[in-house]
Formats: sequence, structure tokens, C-alpha cells
Amino acid sequence: MGQKTGIEWTESTWNPIRGCSRVSEGCRNCYAETVANRFKGPGEPYEGLVAKGGQWNGEVRLVEHKLDEPCRWSKPRMIFVNSMSDLFHPAVSFETIAGIFGIMAAASWHTFQVLTKRPERMMEFFQWIEQHPERKDFDSPQARSQLGEDHWIPFFLAQKASEVLPDSGAGLTVDIKGCWPLDNLWLGVSVEDQATANERIPQLLETPAAVRWISAEPLLGPIILDEFLFRGDHSLRETDPLAAAMLAESVADGHGWIRPAIDWVVVGGESGPGARPMHPDWARSLRDRCQAANVPFLFKQWGEFAPSPDGGLPDELPESAGYYFEDPHPPGKTWRFGKKRAGRTLDGRTWDEYPEPAQ
Repeated sequence: MGQKTGIEWTESTWNPIRGCSRVSEGCRNCYAETVANRFKGPGEPYEGLVAKGGQWNGEVRLVEHKLDEPCRWSKPRMIFVNSMSDLFHPAVSFETIAGIFGIMAAASWHTFQVLTKRPERMMEFFQWIEQHPERKDFDSPQARSQLGEDHWIPFFLAQKASEVLPDSGAGLTVDIKGCWPLDNLWLGVSVEDQATANERIPQLLETPAAVRWISAEPLLGPIILDEFLFRGDHSLRETDPLAAAMLAESVADGHGWIRPAIDWVVVGGESGPGARPMHPDWARSLRDRCQAANVPFLFKQWGEFAPSPDGGLPDELPESAGYYFEDPHPPGKTWRFGKKRAGRTLDGRTWDEYPEPAQ
């Protein structure tokens, strides 16, 4: 993992931390656990991080030789941060998280995608920054007049990066722009059903981010996102188009306010031996509401199960390969094609929409 990845919505992965622990039902068939189990032997990368039963044991390890990877990748790319862990795991200190944020600030030519199931700790981290005793060394009246109220934060984070990097990062190429929130950082939460969406998304919306996104994978139940998708101007479009236009114009001029909303939605079904099926209507509903709200939508995969193109029993598959949804779900059926054959087309096309990059 690193230079290339098979994850459909990113270009590379960067894993300065290894190890995790389960949080909710979405973790039951964790692909990262499966990978770690293959490389948990003596001298291998995940030695000591996996319990006898095959689950993460809660231990987390900083991988020092991986810390400076993004600064050594000269070509700009989208980078998924910690595909084999959770940056906001409670075993990761805020000082370490700040150092990793500092590396993302320094490698400003890349776009970093952070995904967590622990938004409550993410909020605590940003509060920790605001209250840090070293703030006075970076946040001065002169800096505020030159850079803006919160633009000291990237330089504070860069200092923390030098404290965790081998040789303090000597010899690395960096490009700190000093903007806050970091315009090259997308913060997201992973949700699998309505309960986790209701719990995690409001906390995400309280965090400073250039792009806020959700990954609904594995999607284990229907999710209604309207409360989080529709900004103030969107909700006015049907009822009062003139008011919506005026609000959008005032925001563009810097005089208005629009509630933060989700900027990107990724949806996918589950893969692997114990995969649970995703009802086609769950994915379609999220796509349709994203389209209505002008929010980019990416359909990552069906996973192991997918609907038959013609609605009947596919050739070469036994009846036992079918999964029939019953109450309280809408009637429907999917078939265990396997991940590769199931593919990633939804209603005859692929959906690969992305947020507009910061200018």
C-alpha cells in the first residue's frame, strides 16, 4: 500500500499509523483486519497488533519511516490517510495527530482524505489545538493582521510535524500555505446506517474542513441525509427561488451565512466472505438526494451482492445465491455474484463525481 491502491475514490494510501479496534457494525468485516491478519507474524508489519481471534487488539503503532512519504511524492495526488487505522483512535496522542496534520499542511500540493468513525475525538483534537499552551508562540497580533485570525494553526502543526519526523524533517521539500482550514484536507466520517449517520455527521459538521464528506460503506441500511445535504440556499430553491438567489449572492460577497453541509458522498456495499447485502434502493435513494442537492456522489461498488440486470435468476447461479429482502425493507432481491462480477455500475452507469478542488 502507498504509491498505488485499488480503492476507487483515491489514488494512493498513506499509513503512518497501524492498528485499530472495532467501533460499530460497520467494522464487523473490516478489510484492514483481513490484511493485517495476513502480515501479523514475527517481523511482519502487523506483528503484535492482532488478537488471537483475528480482530484488532487496540494497540496502535506509529510507523516513523512512513511519516515523510507525502513530502517525497512530488507528483500531486489524492491520498487516503490511514487506510489501515483511524487517525483519531484514542491510542493516538493529540501531539502525534498534530504532527501528521503538519505533514499534510507541508505537502500542500497533495489532497488528503481523512476518514474516521470517531468524530467525537476529532472535535476534541481541534479544541486541543485552540487551547494549546504553545499557541502564544504562533498566534500574535502581527500574524493575525498579516495572515488572518486562525492562520497561525498550520505553522503550529508544522512545528509538531518536525517533532515527530526523523531528523526533524531535514531535507524534505515543503510548501506551507498558512491557510486554515487546510484547503488540501478533506475530513470525513464513515457511516453504515441511520443511527451512525445521526451520531457522527453532526459532529463532522462542527469541525473545520475545506471539504466534509461521508463514506456510507458498508451500507447496511437506508440513510436519509437531507438534513445534512441541503444548505440554506438549497432548501429555499423550491419554496422561494428569489430568496435562495439572494442568499447565495450574499454568501459569495462574504456577508451571508449558510449552515455547513456535506460536500461529497461515497456509497458502497460490503465485500468478502461474510459480506452483507445492500438493498439497491438504499444506494439509489442516496444518489437521488445528492443529485437534488447538487452534492457530488460516487458509487464505489456493489460488493459481493448486486441486483440481476434483468431482475431474474442469473445463469450459472443457484437459487441459494439469492438474497431476498423482507419487511421492514422494500421488496427486492440481490444475487451473490462476487465483487468483480457485481461491479460498480448503478442503473447502467458509473458514478464518479468529486468535490471541486479549492482554488
